Amino acid sequence: MADLASLLGSIDIYLFDQLQRGRVPPGSAVFDAGCGRGRNLVYFLRAGYDVCGIDPDPEAIRAVRALAQSLAPRLPASNFRAEPVEANGFADRSQDFVISSAVLHFARDEAHFRAMLDGTWRLVRPGGVLFCRLASTIGMEGRFTPLGKGRFHLPDGSERFLVDERTLVALTGELGGELVDPLKTTVVQNRRCMTTWVVRRSPG
Repeated sequence: MADLASLLGSIDIYLFDQLQRGRVPPGSAVFDAGCGRGRNLVYFLRAGYDVCGIDPDPEAIRAVRALAQSLAPRLPASNFRAEPVEANGFADRSQDFVISSAVLHFARDEAHFRAMLDGTWRLVRPGGVLFCRLASTIGMEGRFTPLGKGRFHLPDGSERFLVDERTLVALTGELGGELVDPLKTTVVQNRRCMTTWVVRRSPG
């Protein structure tokens, strides 16, 4: 068990599922848009992927740079930058697999959500994939207290920007993508819902 934890770190189980199903071929350019301290990057760093990441917290970027230095010293420190998702400086359509794990539901309002989403999606290459985990209303409709501007108070005491199934399906089309998997939502004991949204950019 210790060896498995060392290999995978604290990777999101739904992201691990994508790995298991061959969705991230060896050598892919992997980008974590909101990487935090790198909990989802340990395996990719160890396995030789071309890894980049951003987070608005400079302390988190210092930590993920140290992690990368220990596991993949070939990667330049500039691959990891303290930048907001919606205004990052990485090149358009430069990444094969982009991760957005528990990031978009921190949007302040609808405009901020769309800016964050667009700043993430523009990084995905034609034929590439966006893997997104975010809070939603799916499975617990009507159980959240609306606060306005797309934000809600959740039974777990937190406040989040929430999306619904119709919104995610519509956004998939607007982005020019297609669902790789059906939307999958975990309801956490009637306290919150977390949806996995996996979208492939059209290769054309």
